[in-house]
Amino acid sequence: MAAHTVTIYTTPTCIFCKKVKDFFKEHGVKYKEIDVAADRKKAEEMIEKSGQMGVPVIEVDKEIIIGYDVPRLKKVLDLK
Repeated sequence: MAAHTVTIYTTPTCIFCKKVKDFFKEHGVKYKEIDVAADRKKAEEMIEKSGQMGVPVIEVDKEIIIGYDVPRLKKVLDLK
């Protein structure tokens, strides 16, 4: 399995962010987490990249995925 560059933009209270992180742990996906509640510049970066103000926003190798979209995550991460 090829290593992917994965970033997830989250907030501490986001239930779907936790689900995505659990999904990543379950599948052994390494990721970088950015708390947009604590970092205004990163929040602006997330909005610029995704057009979304809500989280989670996931970036996999420059591809943006909005929300807890398991079929899309599996596809871009080459998971079964």
